[in-house]
Amino acid sequence: MWSQRQVVSHALQRRRALVALQQPVRALEENGPCDADPLLVRAALHHGEPSAEECPVCGGDRLTNLNYVFGSQLGQFSGRIRSTEELVEMQDQFGEFKVRVVEVCPDCFWNHLVTTYTLGDGRKRRAPRRQETVEDIYG
Repeated sequence: MWSQRQVVSHALQRRRALVALQQPVRALEENGPCDADPLLVRAALHHGEPSAEECPVCGGDRLTNLNYVFGSQLGQFSGRIRSTEELVEMQDQFGEFKVRVVEVCPDCFWNHLVTTYTLGDGRKRRAPRRQETVEDIYG
């Protein structure tokens, strides 16, 4: 993607979480790295893109990546999952928005933030006009 900038890799935190999984003593109150929310797992199954890597915990081949987009210029579409093809189109339509890539394994519920980066052509735009959604119609 031509406008990708401010890339932050979360590989060190990922490695620390994997090492913590191997430790014999862990606090029960902590949120573990293998406790993905069921909605996150469902989103990974239906909207995720297959990862080139295998799961670092269970070794399964169903590891998927989810691209979440956030930004004030996106309006009501902020916080949604987008495919890589949609991100390529969006970088020409919006000035600036953040993308957070999360990896999820539906087999062992491993999940971790992999990368964060910014996309967009840099021109300031207003958020698009609010469109009526299914939630508005059916409550």
